[in-house]
Amino acid sequence: MITIGIDPHKDTHTAAAVEDATGQLLGELTVSGTEEGHRRLLGWAHELAGEDGELRFALEDCRHVNGRLERFLLGAEELVLRVGTRLTARERNTARTYGKSDSIDALAVARAALREPGLPQATDDPQLRELKLLVDHREDLVGERTAHSMRLRWLLHDLDAGLEPVAHTLGEEKVRRGLSQRLGRYGEGVQVRICRELLVRIGELTRSIDALRKEIAALVRPMAPALLAISGVGELVAARILVEAGGPGRFTSDAALARHAGCAPIEVSSGRTRRHRLSRLGNRKLNATLHVVVLTQARVHPPARAYLAKKRAEGKSNKEAFRCLKRHLVRVVFRALQEQPSPAVG
Repeated sequence: MITIGIDPHKDTHTAAAVEDATGQLLGELTVSGTEEGHRRLLGWAHELAGEDGELRFALEDCRHVNGRLERFLLGAEELVLRVGTRLTARERNTARTYGKSDSIDALAVARAALREPGLPQATDDPQLRELKLLVDHREDLVGERTAHSMRLRWLLHDLDAGLEPVAHTLGEEKVRRGLSQRLGRYGEGVQVRICRELLVRIGELTRSIDALRKEIAALVRPMAPALLAISGVGELVAARILVEAGGPGRFTSDAALARHAGCAPIEVSSGRTRRHRLSRLGNRKLNATLHVVVLTQARVHPPARAYLAKKRAEGKSNKEAFRCLKRHLVRVVFRALQEQPSPAVG
């Protein structure tokens, strides 16, 4: 078996071929990040492996620059593993070769893949990829609307403190319409004109955000009915879980998913002392999404409230009880993901 470690960049991809049995470097190659470069890389790898040789590719998990290469390899029915950037950095820092270069990074990716069993295997689900694009685009528009809303509120406060609307209400059309009418009392100065322009832009963003929400909900309902059955999980939350956790085969256990989400406690024991601390690692977007579900369940879901009460009775603090509930939620989410339809590869 030969492992091809790849350090991807926007313009070039550098590959290092390593023999699995010995860890020996067999060769290096740098190609352009184009379709022609991808074909050259694949041909070089198969030439090294020979007709009967087994081959796998390990890509550093930077999908904003290696997405096209990953999809090309999957389309060629190759085995592709995703190697986290932290694993690559750790391998590079423990190597005997000092410094940093694309070749060193590619070799570190390959050897990290050899050292770490159970790395996530890449899949290409076009529907899931489209869902991620929609979810990320909506999140960007929400951030843009928030920035415009904050600026507008300060301008209104400076113009007249009585004009400033109640927080989080600028997404409502009647509030924007009322503000526009009240601004008519203050003439046509530059500040009033800017306020009107911001109101128009906030309205445009709100309509786009609402349309994206409906589009996301229509995609998610048939994709994840088991996720939506969990208390506290709506369409947007289910969509974020899907795009961050991936397909049903990505994680082999709920413990692996918990580590990915940063919900698995880290052991910091020494001698007779046995204790764990909160993990600050993992996918923070997925962690934040699960935290929202936990907070919702703590308010409205009787089994979750009973679970928290049980943990507090065992002597755990409120924060520790919530961490336990989040870890329990990961098990529920993992089982729901296994019921999700398998992604279409290729």
